[in-house]
Amino acid sequence: MTKELLYLAIPLCCLLAALIAGFFGAKIGRSATHYVAIAGVGLSFVLSLVVAIDVFSGNIYNGTIYTWANIGPIRFEIGFLLDQLSVVMMVVVTFVSLMVHIYTIGYMADDPGYTRFFSYIALFTFAMLILVMSNNFLQLFFGWEGVGLVSYLLIGFWYERESAVRANLKAFLVNRVGDFGLVLGIGAVLALFGTLDYATVFSAAQGKVDDAIIGPLGYEWHWMTLICLLLFVGAMGKSAQVPLHVWLPDSMEGPTPISALIHAATMVTAGIFLVARMSPLFELSVTALSVVMVIGALTALLMALVALVQNDIKRVVAYSTLSQLGYMTVALGASAYSVAIFHLATHAFFKALLFLGAGSVIIAMHHEQDMRKMGGLRKALPITYLTCVVGSLALAGVPPFSGFFSKDAIIEAVHHASIPGAGFAYVAVLLGVIITAFYSFRLVFLTFHGKPRMDQKARSHLHEPPRVVTVPLVLLAIPSVIAGGVLVAPALTGELFGTAVASAGHKQGDMPIGAFAMLAHAPFAFPFWLSLAGIGGAWVFYIARPQWPGQFAERFKTLYWILNHKYGFDLLYQRVFADGSVAVGRTFWDLGDRRLIDGVLVNGTASMVGRIATWLRQIQSGLVYHYAFTMIIGLVLFISWRVFR
Repeated sequence: MTKELLYLAIPLCCLLAALIAGFFGAKIGRSATHYVAIAGVGLSFVLSLVVAIDVFSGNIYNGTIYTWANIGPIRFEIGFLLDQLSVVMMVVVTFVSLMVHIYTIGYMADDPGYTRFFSYIALFTFAMLILVMSNNFLQLFFGWEGVGLVSYLLIGFWYERESAVRANLKAFLVNRVGDFGLVLGIGAVLALFGTLDYATVFSAAQGKVDDAIIGPLGYEWHWMTLICLLLFVGAMGKSAQVPLHVWLPDSMEGPTPISALIHAATMVTAGIFLVARMSPLFELSVTALSVVMVIGALTALLMALVALVQNDIKRVVAYSTLSQLGYMTVALGASAYSVAIFHLATHAFFKALLFLGAGSVIIAMHHEQDMRKMGGLRKALPITYLTCVVGSLALAGVPPFSGFFSKDAIIEAVHHASIPGAGFAYVAVLLGVIITAFYSFRLVFLTFHGKPRMDQKARSHLHEPPRVVTVPLVLLAIPSVIAGGVLVAPALTGELFGTAVASAGHKQGDMPIGAFAMLAHAPFAFPFWLSLAGIGGAWVFYIARPQWPGQFAERFKTLYWILNHKYGFDLLYQRVFADGSVAVGRTFWDLGDRRLIDGVLVNGTASMVGRIATWLRQIQSGLVYHYAFTMIIGLVLFISWRVFR
């Protein structure tokens, strides 16, 4: 097998599995369908590992597989760029997807759309692989839109629910805003460079750094800043950054396996990957980097605060995803691209673990998701409990779990950044540490500790879900513990990604490099104590003094209302954009359709013909002298016209 065929096989295995499950699932049956889907994604994972070993041995590949069209000097191609960044993403995506596929067997066992769901998640994996393996903007866009389309289908998978239909439409529309920015950014790249090939664009970027364009308002814009900001708008949509974050919590309307897939390693990380891939361009615009950092800091802090007041177990994890995506974005703004992807990788493992753990709890609770109706589940669900604690410790950044290494590296990188907004970002990510630890263990304590708060019927049926659910939890818990320590040294030294990402502006300061050095230094660092303070605070509020949360909510009503209503973003968008669009549509309908087209052009024409006919009918009196008089008048008018013309 040539290398090109090997590379093609990685996404095509997922595509073939999706097609078989989608078109023939009803004929071959449920068991055969999930075996085909798991085999396809599993083979993609194995091949991704093979390619990753080859790439880290120094064999980077950048080539065209197929030329789609030539328009003058512009070539539209399908090709692959397989460097360290691509293969890390490929391994993470396929591994998490494989775990989700296995987990789905247990979670969706009684669902009538079982085969359809496997088709969708395999197709989702195919689209993400096309995105991360691309070597040009055209293919990137195809993968980008493919991920968006399949996410629409998956979020609204239970289409008989009105809430699911609203959620998938919301996700689709909000992502269209971001995608419009991406399209404009790709158009600007084509206008400036005359090509869509990554390598050509990156090599020519330094020579275009001073090129400028005059905007419609007369202001001068540097092309590089304009391109980076437009591309980042696309990243904001997919990676759910403020203010384009509102779709992600509502995506919880989809089945839990797809919540894990969307939030952990695929769709939401596409924006982070995009900025990292475009790092040679972003390094040429301090303005763009500053915008990226501030937006990321706002997302990290504001969404962590919202997670504090959520009672739906999946929504707590969803807002946690938003906050962690903010951390990754802050790292991108600090030019710490390798650290951002490092956190992306570690986050993929422990966030998928937390989502699947939440799904295991939901199965045991007969699809109850309100944590206020849980409690005391650790004895009934020991495997789920232990794996959720591992995921929460990793999320809280407690050593030696994987989240500790990547999160501390981000904080240190921001601390040494000097671009505008770095000071605010540093304060935001530090505050995020204690808040993250608090809401992570709020989930653990409310769900697994304390007195059981469910009814007797639910309590009598509590038991650990089957192994197809718990085995993926255990397999995800392993990298949630060890992945950070394994990857931290190569990530911080730049060896992990090599030249795949730019690192010109990244400073790590005096931070120790290496797992053991960071562990030894942890007790002397501020974030470590913030994490412990957050966990201790959660224990006090939800175990030692369980009456305090209600008292605080009562005392700080205004703050609680703001957080519970997510700062009013949903209300604002509903009133201004949704209701505003409906009002504009109704106005056009009333003035254009009803009054102009129907009232004047259609009904008005008919009415005019009727009035003329009525008037002419009155002339037909039936009296001969009336007709003779009319003829004489007509004859006089005709003669006058002929004489005086």
